[in-house]
Amino acid sequence: MEQLSRGGIYVARLDPAKGAEIGKLRPVAMLSAREVLQVDSPLLFIFPLSSRSDSAFDTLHVTLPPRDGFKVKSYALVEHCRAVSRGRVLGDRIALLTQEELAAILHRLQRLVGL
Repeated sequence: MEQLSRGGIYVARLDPAKGAEIGKLRPVAMLSAREVLQVDSPLLFIFPLSSRSDSAFDTLHVTLPPRDGFKVKSYALVEHCRAVSRGRVLGDRIALLTQEELAAILHRLQRLVGL
């Protein structure tokens, strides 16, 4: 597997999920800082992507158009950000977020935690 990159979109296995956690095999985007990724940390900070968006979370979700190996319009589910084991990420990067998309997601994450 290639070196992971911040803003990279990868496929990850998020099962088993508990309660309202989002699970299954799905695309996720990497939020871990470059410094963390360079030291091969066993934990990665990600958020899952979905082709569906719950209107209750419209102010938190970021719409992502298809590109590269990422074939359908999706939503960044910021409220589902979490740390996962590096072993959950499968294969190489399939796409990359733009700097504007990454900035919008980080802004929504700040709102989520009240900053």
